[in-house]
Amino acid sequence: MYSLLLAIIYIAFISLGLPDSLVGAGWPVMHQDLGVPVAYAGIVTMIIASGTIVSSLASERVTRRLGTGVVTAVSVGLTAAALVGFSVSGSFWVLCLWAVPYGLGAGAVDAALNNYVALHYAARHMNWLHSFWGLGASISPFIMSYALTSGQGWSSAYRIVGLTQVVLTFVLIVSLPVWGKAARSAPPGHDVAGGDEQATGLEPSGRGSTHVPLAEALRIPGVVLVLVAFFAYCALESTAILWAATYLVTDRGVDPATAAAFASLFLIGITGGRFLAGFFADRVGDRHLIRGGFVTVGLGVVMLALPLETDAPALVGLVAVGLGCAPIYPAIIHSTPVNFGRRSSQAIIGIQMAAAYTGSTLAPPAFGLVSTGVGMWTFPLFLAVLAALGLLMSERLNRLVGRRAQVDEVAPPS
Repeated sequence: MYSLLLAIIYIAFISLGLPDSLVGAGWPVMHQDLGVPVAYAGIVTMIIASGTIVSSLASERVTRRLGTGVVTAVSVGLTAAALVGFSVSGSFWVLCLWAVPYGLGAGAVDAALNNYVALHYAARHMNWLHSFWGLGASISPFIMSYALTSGQGWSSAYRIVGLTQVVLTFVLIVSLPVWGKAARSAPPGHDVAGGDEQATGLEPSGRGSTHVPLAEALRIPGVVLVLVAFFAYCALESTAILWAATYLVTDRGVDPATAAAFASLFLIGITGGRFLAGFFADRVGDRHLIRGGFVTVGLGVVMLALPLETDAPALVGLVAVGLGCAPIYPAIIHSTPVNFGRRSSQAIIGIQMAAAYTGSTLAPPAFGLVSTGVGMWTFPLFLAVLAALGLLMSERLNRLVGRRAQVDEVAPPS
């Protein structure tokens, strides 16, 4: 059961990544067919992000009431319906309507699945699962390219991905009885939350367990620290994805084709880095992965900013930033039950997802304003500030958790 459900979750993560690149890949054609300015892509993505944030915050209550399996199946079903809706949308306002269930489905399943994996599977699986998400996100532009070059139009790409999600929804519904059995049949040593220390003995977050209100979760010592760290990381990643190629072309004078290739290598670095991190994540531990990731990002940013005549260090630096980013997201999620207890993990991961989407939504346009007013040369500085903020917050959290563990060790038994 344990291995069967793990295979289903791997497939689910690929499917989760599939829709994430479709809007960007197809928008150059979509906005023309819909008769709207190119800038209207921001409206669609903001609606999706808003729904994702709302459902992430509500995921703890919903998951405790229905269970992870049901939430995953329903959320993927919502996403599937939205994608099929995108494929038949003939006007921009209809597209915006379908963006609502798209965002609601994406946020709930992201929080629920990440918490389930953090509770029941080893750190290597968290890294590999997010690598599989990157695989899905990398595939969808090729689906869009095929749909456009074959003359079928952008709607065909949404239909293909939407129907794929429909099939996954059916698989998830059939697999619902497996979820609880798999958690109980996990091999010894797998029901842990990281390589640093064992999770607490509290009951896992799941169906029927006690609800943890949002206000209570935010009052837990260290939660604000991890939220800021997660916000900073996701802001860094999304800013690099959007602006890296523009920085290389406008500030470093790199050929646009070369810049585009290395911008894509940033994403490949994240995907490949997570795959590689999975082989040693259990031995190294989440804390060291987070620390090493932010330090590697910092080194890459320095290389990116070096005022040298050759562009080679800057290009290598961008790839290094991607490799550094790779383990941070999975490790922050996977360490949540260790840092805050299993009972509170679903609520806190839901808030973390909201912080992540907020950072991803706000940071790229914020840097756009900074670069317009000050200059594109601030790109490495912007990334450096975010990396330093993320590292500082994560290190403060480590010290707080360490002190709490020492107090628990010396406390007399009740």
